[in-house]
Amino acid sequence: MSLSRRDLLQLGAAGTALAAVSASTAARRALAAEDRPSQPRNRIAVASYSFWQFREEKVPIEDCIEQAAKMGFDGVEILHRQMTDESNGYLQKLKSRAFVNGLDLCGFSTHQGFLSPSKEDRQKNIDHTIRCTEMAYRLGIPTMRVNTGRWNTIGDFDELMRQRGIEPRLEGYTDEDGFGWVIDSLEKCLPKAEECGVILGLENHWGLGRTPEGVKRIVDAIKSPWLQVTLDTGNFLEDPYDKLTALAPQAVLVQAKTYYGGGLWYSLDLDYARIAEIM
Repeated sequence: MSLSRRDLLQLGAAGTALAAVSASTAARRALAAEDRPSQPRNRIAVASYSFWQFREEKVPIEDCIEQAAKMGFDGVEILHRQMTDESNGYLQKLKSRAFVNGLDLCGFSTHQGFLSPSKEDRQKNIDHTIRCTEMAYRLGIPTMRVNTGRWNTIGDFDELMRQRGIEPRLEGYTDEDGFGWVIDSLEKCLPKAEECGVILGLENHWGLGRTPEGVKRIVDAIKSPWLQVTLDTGNFLEDPYDKLTALAPQAVLVQAKTYYGGGLWYSLDLDYARIAEIM
């Protein structure tokens, strides 16, 4: 079949018209999409700690990743104390295992204690936090849980839980002393957090972080985008909703606890529809 010059021009004009129609349709669809309210998807991860609680021995992180994928989660939060190795080879193995299973490594849960009059003890915990920040960076994890630490005047954790997380201050010292130690220590950790792009999330845990006022006092005093809040729904043992509301604007990660079958130390009946509205 031969095409005349007129045929080619007619086909070209038709093609141009079709392209214009397609572009116009795409524009209308884009404008229509802008009119629709955005509905960001909440991605749900599971903490490796959750798997550990069913056995006495530490469950390997690799197994947690495999099980999380089978159960349909979107990601895994890694508990540092559950790791068996800190070498870069091990960290890259975990990152690869998550990748091939379609999971994000979304949080790194660490332990530190800055609530001590000993400068040496505080420096030890600063060094530990900086090392963990570097591990989070190598794992590709964007946020890491940090704590204030406890007074440790109640040595047994079971007894601490019987006291609802409240313990006496160290004799001779005040909360004012404690807040100064914690703020100073976290400020020394922030340059590494910024360098690595890892947001430190101060959790409403025990010690000076037991109340929203305590958490906010530290975060607001430092005023850094690299120190925000890890919000644990299960660590406010009485009247949690106003307390969760107070910390929600600064929360970068929410740890949502459930108590089906009863908790290990206590159980809470949490209204998650209400918590979702707060968040």
